[in-house]
Amino acid sequence: MGGWWRKEINNLDDLKGVKMRIAGLAGQTMAKLGVVPQQIAGGDIYPSLEKGVIDAAEWIGPYDDHKLGFYQIAKNYMYPGWWEGSLAVHLFINNNKWNELSPAYKAMVKGAASIANEQMIAKYDAQNPKALREIVASGVKLKPFPRDVMEAAYKASQEIYADLYTKNEAFKKIHENQQAFRNEEILWFRVAELPFDSFMAQMQSRG
Repeated sequence: MGGWWRKEINNLDDLKGVKMRIAGLAGQTMAKLGVVPQQIAGGDIYPSLEKGVIDAAEWIGPYDDHKLGFYQIAKNYMYPGWWEGSLAVHLFINNNKWNELSPAYKAMVKGAASIANEQMIAKYDAQNPKALREIVASGVKLKPFPRDVMEAAYKASQEIYADLYTKNEAFKKIHENQQAFRNEEILWFRVAELPFDSFMAQMQSRG
């Protein structure tokens, strides 16, 4: 999700001067749009929002956000969280130790990691709808980011990536590979996923 905001975001100008708990490349991108990124630990987000130390904060999604009670103090819930399109479980293993494993043990580790990742995503997909309904029922406004915000964020992120390309060869190699794969997937999703999801959403809205 795109986070919790104390005020409505209706256009790009509404971002200027907003103190937001957001980190990493997303924070750098938001800074280009006029936001003032804040580095705040997860446990300090609620009191910081409540006291007005920050004006907005992003965390994860409906299930976790609802448990932390953000809906009680910030009444605007924005989407999509363009800086984190999905979730993933990461497993890091020392390369030398990995190479010492037998093929059978390597297969076990890969299988366990894959199952953990799939179960995590499935759990959130199952629990987020109920939590989202409860959040909206509490009086929170669920709103998409305006088009000018999305386009400005996309442009700013591309500028940041281009700058990183000149400074970090590893980032350039990995990111270019990811972009190529993403672009191929978008082509497929436009044919198979998006039309079906849009159609089913229309059918649902008609009852």
